[in-house]
Amino acid sequence: MPNLVQIRDLHFAYGERPILSGVQMDFPRGKVIAVMGGSGSGKTTVLRLIGGQLAPQSGAVTVNGAVVHELPSAALMGLRRKMGMLFQHGALFTDLTVFENVAFPLREHTDLPEALLRDLVLLKLQAVGLRNAAQLKPSEVSGGMARRVALARAIALDPELIMYDEPFAGLDPISMGVTANLIRQLNDVLGSTSILVSHDVNESFLIADYVYFLSAGKIVAEGTPAQMRESADPYVRQFVHAEVDGPVPFHYPGKSLAADLGLEGA
Repeated sequence: MPNLVQIRDLHFAYGERPILSGVQMDFPRGKVIAVMGGSGSGKTTVLRLIGGQLAPQSGAVTVNGAVVHELPSAALMGLRRKMGMLFQHGALFTDLTVFENVAFPLREHTDLPEALLRDLVLLKLQAVGLRNAAQLKPSEVSGGMARRVALARAIALDPELIMYDEPFAGLDPISMGVTANLIRQLNDVLGSTSILVSHDVNESFLIADYVYFLSAGKIVAEGTPAQMRESADPYVRQFVHAEVDGPVPFHYPGKSLAADLGLEGA
């Protein structure tokens, strides 16, 4: 099976508010796939559906041949053990050391002897350049370093699938470049499939093999980064080149200001 994750005719809504409509996506094994789009386009919802936090109204998300929303709890937990997740802003446990943050998934999902667990954690921290920060608290390292700690935690179990939710948000240019390179290198070393949710065009295009653009819950464009840079599609051009004018409006849809102020028709 060439695709680790497949999404077919996916529909999802929060109550009466549609988020994803008829989405189809493929995530091949060993590749880095970027899912891009503006705020509220449904990017993070895709990750939650893949992880089984949400269930679709119709359609299916298949991971390694299993339809995620049909799995019983024990099987879903087994599937999640093969997934790594880098949350927005890292989401580290502030009261735990860097070491214990990375050790957390190993303690939760394995019964490894303490000596072996220690060695594995130090190896993961070495991979992100932070072995010597093992005994510090998250508040004692920089924002970029904290993101790397979160990355070490995400790969602690050598997952088949790694999901990144806005991994570049709030980082300075140097930290952003370091994080992007780590995502690509770790994907290739582990042989994982990586799903990168981001609105950072430059860093994502540097490391992604393929890109999906979401807008209003639909795939509006897809292709390689090179194809997206050359695209004449109005939405892609607006997003890639940060143009103010285009199909993506600045204002949330609804009544006009004149109507709210009672001035319409006056």
